[in-house]
Amino acid sequence: MRGYAELDPHRLRFGSTGGQQLQPLKRPAPRVPNFELELFHEGELNYCNRQDDPVQHLGSRFAAKEAVIKALGIDGWEPLEVEIVGGGEQTSVLLHGDVAERAAALGVEVTVSLTHLPAIAGAVALATPRAGKPR
Repeated sequence: MRGYAELDPHRLRFGSTGGQQLQPLKRPAPRVPNFELELFHEGELNYCNRQDDPVQHLGSRFAAKEAVIKALGIDGWEPLEVEIVGGGEQTSVLLHGDVAERAAALGVEVTVSLTHLPAIAGAVALATPRAGKPR
């Protein structure tokens, strides 16, 4: 696992962090038109574009996607299989495809916390036992 396993598996299964420097995101990818559509869902883009500095929010969402993948111990992934919904205290995660299958197989639900500054963004993902799952 790239994340870390907590000693008490009933309290916390896996946790991980992700980070993103924002300067590369501020420059458009010259040969990849609409590259953001390969990384973010329409709702994620709409949320970020309503903010004062969309790049900070896009960076923290990408960092969160990376943290989720690490927390679930997945190698190789499709960014659109992790969707970060909302913002602030209402931020949540929707998992799709193989990522959702991995979380189900582990019996976990994933939560995230995002942060950003003008030059860097970060996130923490926790994969905890699903409510109602036998301990």
